[in-house]
This record gives sequence, C-alpha cells and structure tokens, in this order.
Amino acid sequence: MTPKNESGLQNKALVSEPALERAERLANLLASIVESSDDAIVSKNLDGIITSWNKAAERIFGYSAPEAIGRPITLVIPEDRQSEERDILTRIRRGERIDHFETVRRRKDGSSIIVSLTISPVKDGNGNVVGASKIARDITERKQTQEQISILAREAEHRSKNILANVQAVINLSQSDTSEGLKEVISGRIQAMANVHSLFVEARWIGAEVSAIAKQELAPYLEEGDDKRIVMEGLQTVLDPTAAQAVAVVLHELATNASKYGALSNAKGRIGLAWSRTEDGQLMLRWTEFGGPRVNAPERKGFGSRLIEGTISPLGGKVLFDWRAEGLVCDITVPT
Repeated sequence: MTPKNESGLQNKALVSEPALERAERLANLLASIVESSDDAIVSKNLDGIITSWNKAAERIFGYSAPEAIGRPITLVIPEDRQSEERDILTRIRRGERIDHFETVRRRKDGSSIIVSLTISPVKDGNGNVVGASKIARDITERKQTQEQISILAREAEHRSKNILANVQAVINLSQSDTSEGLKEVISGRIQAMANVHSLFVEARWIGAEVSAIAKQELAPYLEEGDDKRIVMEGLQTVLDPTAAQAVAVVLHELATNASKYGALSNAKGRIGLAWSRTEDGQLMLRWTEFGGPRVNAPERKGFGSRLIEGTISPLGGKVLFDWRAEGLVCDITVPT
C-alpha cells in the first residue's frame, strides 16, 4: 500500500530512477533517428514557423539549422505554390494527416527539387494540435528516371511504327521473276535497316554518323590499301534516326545495282561517295560510278530507283539520277 503522511493523506508515487533513465534513453534514441535519417524531418508551429530542422533538411534544402529555425516554412516553397501551405495548415489544425504528397520545393541556391511529403499533426499533453511534423523525401532523380523511361517508351513506339511502315514500303516496291529472288531482294533491304539500327543502339537512339552507315552498307566492297574500290569523303555528320535509316536503304540499293549492272560488276570499277551539309543544314550526298561497263539510261524507272525515291521523297528530300556513259551519278538531298 502507498504510505500515508501525518494528515492521513496518501503520498503520490514517485517515478523510479530506472524509468527516468529509460525515458531519457528513448528520447536520445528518437533524436538520433531524426538526425541520422536520409529524409528531411522538420517541425513547425501552427503559424508555419520552423521549430526544428535535421541534418537531412540541411542537405536537401541547403539551409543550415540556424538559418532555417525561426523562419517561415515558405522559405522553401516556390511562389507559385504558396497556397499549398495554407491548405496544409488548415488540414493540420483539423488533426488530419497528409500522406505522400508530391510537390516542388525550392533550395537555397534557387534550384527546384521534387519531394514527397508526409505531414502529421503534433499534439500537446491535452490532445490539442500545436504544430506539425513534416517528412520530405527528395524524389527528383526518381521522377526524372520515370520521365526518361516514358520518353524512351514513346520513342520506341514511334520507331516501331516507322520500321513497320518502311518494311511495308520495301515489300510494296520489291519485285522479282521468282519467289526466291523476291525473298532475297526483300531480305537484303530489310537487313540494311537492321544494320543501321545497331548504330542507333550504340548511340542511344541519338542517330548515326554518315561514314558509319556507309561502311556498314558497303562493307563487302571495301578494300585495304591505296587502291580502294570505294572512296568516301565528307565531314563527320550525324543524322537523326529517320534520315539515317533512309540513307542506309538508299546506299544498299545503289550498291546492289552497282554490283549487278554498274561499277561494282567488274574488277576495275570504282565508286566515289561524298557528302556535305548545305547552309540550311540538309545533307547533300553524291554517288559516282566510274570504270565499270558502259551505262545506258533505262527506258523506265526500275524498282530500285522507285524505292530510292519512295524512301527520300516522304522526308522532303530529292533524288537526281544522271545516267552517264562512264557510270551512274546520283545526287541525294536529305533534310536533317
């Protein structure tokens, strides 16, 4: 029983020393957790004045604790989002908790970050709301990654549709006397598109460089040494994926025609390939054949010529065939 004093009243039980020590240890542990957290943990009163500011808040927002404590929380809120704080304080006064609220906050250097906020009311011993505790997590990098994934997904969808459209065009413009011949023609043209796509992957879909495209498509005819069958000349020029794919198909078609009827059909024939940019940024590409069999201008456009024009024209480009006796000269303009 609780002992009584001389007046007969019971003495109040004293809190034992171990309990006080335990409470102190818990308080120190809580303070340590707050200070070591990777998330900004901030408290404020009902007037929006900052009352505590942990180390993560210093790192995330750029203000030291002495700089932040005693100042309004609007210190880190952009001008166009000030109304958010009024709404938050209204809900906190009602005792509401706000979970995972994504918004934008401002650092000391003026830069913006994206944060996820969890805000809880702070109550006194009588259960009255006296302030709020905020936990802010910097999710800027995560949101940027999500946006990048979204952009890449849209790009992949666009490229897939573009590939299928080009494959359809190749099939429509291809013809041969036999089914095996048709299969070979279509396969070669599709392989040309596949080749340039490997360059896109290496460049993370930025595009492909003209000389790299040409080397891929003309690889079977390139020789080492001074006496090259194909001489290429031009400044380093990167094409966007659409233009690069078109150039790959065109070079494949020109090389295929030259190997059957033109300069690459005998041992003495040579090819000159030169490119440059015009003042308005378009690619000018010239294919010149010489040293091969005598060339006669065709009476009608072949399927190769139609495919080249059908590949370049939709891009707003132009193709000019000059069937000279010493060899074909083809001038191609491609907007980039």
